[in-house]
Amino acid sequence: MKNFIIKLIVFAALVLQLLSCEERFPSRYTLALPQLPEPWALLLGEPWWRLEFFDPGGYMQTLDIPPAQANGINLEIPVTWTNPVTAWPYWPEHNLTPGLFKPCGALFPFDASRNSLILSWEAGYESVFYWELAFAYSQNDSRLPANFDWQRFREYIKSEAAREAVREDPWVVDWRSLAERTVTSTFYTSRLTPEAVQLITFAVPSDTWYASSPFAKPLVFRDGEPAIFPVKPGINVWISASGILRCIGGLFVFSEFLYH
Repeated sequence: MKNFIIKLIVFAALVLQLLSCEERFPSRYTLALPQLPEPWALLLGEPWWRLEFFDPGGYMQTLDIPPAQANGINLEIPVTWTNPVTAWPYWPEHNLTPGLFKPCGALFPFDASRNSLILSWEAGYESVFYWELAFAYSQNDSRLPANFDWQRFREYIKSEAAREAVREDPWVVDWRSLAERTVTSTFYTSRLTPEAVQLITFAVPSDTWYASSPFAKPLVFRDGEPAIFPVKPGINVWISASGILRCIGGLFVFSEFLYH
């Protein structure tokens, strides 16, 4: 009888613990998107959003959200490990597809608040780094991105110990390359370095040009000045009141806005 009572007490304690965890971490969250950078909103309008997230079964899912439905998006996500939600803005009417402009994001549970998951531009590169770690993952469980020390990573990248260029715009880092090197060895803060760029002059209107990173400083070219852009490997995109500049390496296409 005594053993039965002890087992009953233990069982009740476990049930209460599970209920408290469920109350603290519900499985369905309303996403709170950050305010769009003002130049993007003024020049491009409200975006569509491409969401990337894990479903409760642990499988990666994508979901496209039109501008009219951007507020109050509900997702059911797993609550048993650290996992990311990434939201890529894109503008189909301008032929700007998902992946060209940098995303916002969140890491559960760090960005959860009651039934809301708070997305931010700062957590955008963190969530992308998470995905890149998952894609580059070997067979070493200790290298799983859920086991990465995300809180310490956040503290470091915002500290004076990090390179100034990385603090100002973390998208200067090649997150895919960093993830591949991390899963084959370990994470070194010394690898948080800006990706090499090539300075290229393009024949575009003199204007103020904004990059696809929400943190990048605008490039201002006045009449008579050469328009010199820092070009990274892959697709580069800048926008201005004049139009959209796309370039890969030394090849570029300038498209005027239709309403001009």
